[in-house]
Amino acid sequence: MPNQPAQPTLRRRRLGEALRKYRNQAGMSLDRVAEVMGWDRTKLSKIENAKAHIRPVEASKLLGIYGVDAPDILMAIEALARDAAKKGWWTTYASVVDAHVKDYLSLESDAESTRICSPNLIPGLFQTGPYAREIIAASSFWRPADEVTAFAEVRKARQAVLTTRREGGRPPLNFWAVIHEAVLHQRFAAHPTLMRDQLRHLLDMSGLPNITIQILPMAMAPNPAMMGLFEIVRFPSPWPTVVVTENVVGGQFVEGTEHVAMLEGAFDRTVAAALPVDQSREIIKKTMETDSS
Repeated sequence: MPNQPAQPTLRRRRLGEALRKYRNQAGMSLDRVAEVMGWDRTKLSKIENAKAHIRPVEASKLLGIYGVDAPDILMAIEALARDAAKKGWWTTYASVVDAHVKDYLSLESDAESTRICSPNLIPGLFQTGPYAREIIAASSFWRPADEVTAFAEVRKARQAVLTTRREGGRPPLNFWAVIHEAVLHQRFAAHPTLMRDQLRHLLDMSGLPNITIQILPMAMAPNPAMMGLFEIVRFPSPWPTVVVTENVVGGQFVEGTEHVAMLEGAFDRTVAAALPVDQSREIIKKTMETDSS
């Protein structure tokens, strides 16, 4: 269907925002740029508002008009123009994955590194299938059983970013997690061995070179983790860092503002309150051996 309007995916929104930023920095109006490109003004407006496709060669020409010639920016914009319409693996679960989750998965698949403070749960990228189902069923209690199962499958499928090379030969995601010690002692009455298996998996993941896991001890100093989960998602230049905060009704993205710097500082303070990596591994191992039964 060649006339089907473009869907405003997260990648397309980021591309449009970047092109608008460079146009504004060049001090050029929509009308002037459209005239130079030989376009109708509406076409450029739709591109900047993520409602129209743009080919990589067209995106490159726009950057030339704006005087942007940095190689990393050119490559990043062209790549995003090429990939903006690509469908992620999660489209298989379109009936249960809402727009926010799609945006999050798109961010995660494009990211270079992620740092997460998780004071109440094992992070999703480390969750075993049984643990994920229990957590999703409890936090999304209004969902029917088949949707809970589908969400658990999505959560497991996204973990491939930690262990496999991605599009363009990019390495697996670099992932740094700070988890509160209390999380290691969670119990699931109907599944007595669930946490032992979950902690064993956490130990296995901690041995990967791209993964850092630190534990916040029970006797920790006051730190920003007490305020709840937050995640810092970084991308290759020139894309800005994004912060994700979550609660029971969903999540919120914060991008390109002073809040990002604040939460980066919050993560650094949380890391300072956490145990070193080796001691963290020992606590996970000890908890698995003595408390999970």
